[in-house]
Amino acid sequence: MNSESKQLIAGLKLYLTYLKGLGITELPLSKKQGQISYEPELSDGTEVIAESTSLDQTQVSLLANQTLEEIRKELGDCQRCKLFKTRRSLVFGEGNEKAKLMIIGEGPGFDEDLQGRPFVGKAGQLLTKILQSIGLQRETVYITNVIKCRPPQNRNPQPDEIETCYPFLLKQIGAIEPKVICALGTFAAQTLLRTDAKITSLRGKVYPLSGIQIFPTYHPAYLLRNPDRKREVWEDMKRIAKALADNRS
Repeated sequence: MNSESKQLIAGLKLYLTYLKGLGITELPLSKKQGQISYEPELSDGTEVIAESTSLDQTQVSLLANQTLEEIRKELGDCQRCKLFKTRRSLVFGEGNEKAKLMIIGEGPGFDEDLQGRPFVGKAGQLLTKILQSIGLQRETVYITNVIKCRPPQNRNPQPDEIETCYPFLLKQIGAIEPKVICALGTFAAQTLLRTDAKITSLRGKVYPLSGIQIFPTYHPAYLLRNPDRKREVWEDMKRIAKALADNRS
């Protein structure tokens, strides 16, 4: 099998993973073991990796994209997981509904839960500065999280909570149709890429998913505790800026 065929198969499997949360149409697939990956490079030398996941005998969704307003109405006063018992606000997301860049974090913190808006605390203030460093304002991008409700005491989100919110995250991506996604932190990157790899090994690379380039990097909250990592995030943001510029040309 030549490299183009491998890339096509890998891209198709990733696309089916993306579609999984958007409906309930059955699409039988033949059983096939193993993974397919390829590692070309972008023009700046950034490694590009696509890792397929097994979709054997999976029900794949295939619905027309909803608008963000429709998705928010579908969420309603969500009580699909246990987090509704302790949250103040459901933090859906905000920004440009047709943004080329989508920022996806882990979940709301104290300030976000209080205000009902994503990334408004100290980590959010740092995110705003990071975006400004590559010439972007908050209102020009779309910002959301994997989970929409704050976990008690800001604990890590649990697998059932992530999987409950995951279809709605995919619908948000489908509504916005970004060219680039910046996945902030381990949980955002792991959820989007369907992997258990840590952010330290995922960042510095770009992962294609259904025509979208995913750039994992460190979460701003992590940078507040580890300012020595800011240089690595700056390198990631420069790659994102270049990808956005390439998509405008």
